[in-house]
Amino acid sequence: MTTTLRAVSHLPAGHGKGIPFDLVILAHDERRVRRKLLTLAHGDEVLVDFPNPVTLEDGAALVLGDGRLVEVIAAEESLYEITGRDSEHLVRLAWHLGNRHLPAELGEHRILIKRDHVIRDMLVGLGATVMDISEPFFPEHGAYHSHGDRNHALLNR
Repeated sequence: MTTTLRAVSHLPAGHGKGIPFDLVILAHDERRVRRKLLTLAHGDEVLVDFPNPVTLEDGAALVLGDGRLVEVIAAEESLYEITGRDSEHLVRLAWHLGNRHLPAELGEHRILIKRDHVIRDMLVGLGATVMDISEPFFPEHGAYHSHGDRNHALLNR
């Protein structure tokens, strides 16, 4: 039988505030929460109901009403790892992905995106090397997707 618990706050990764009693594994788009019901690894449910949207980091914790902690783990996701001939080529590939408003994790020597065969074909056509990988995904947040989303809220009135 599952029990619904309530998250009253959250702690950043590396908080050092105690040992979690359970964990929740979430994909990148599931780690952005304000009001959401999450199912923990052992079957309990946690209602997150924060006043503002929050992006939970890998290793962050939800603080429950009774003081217990739930660790947040970034789920492995099916991704493409994109590399270019050199850094200039990689920047051009990033531009093409950004022009399509795709969530992307940008690294010094690679870009990660969710798998999409149409985008893969475009990238290969542009000379990219594209490999299937599976790992946690940490895409960049847009300019209007941070610090309490004040700008996002203003834009969407």
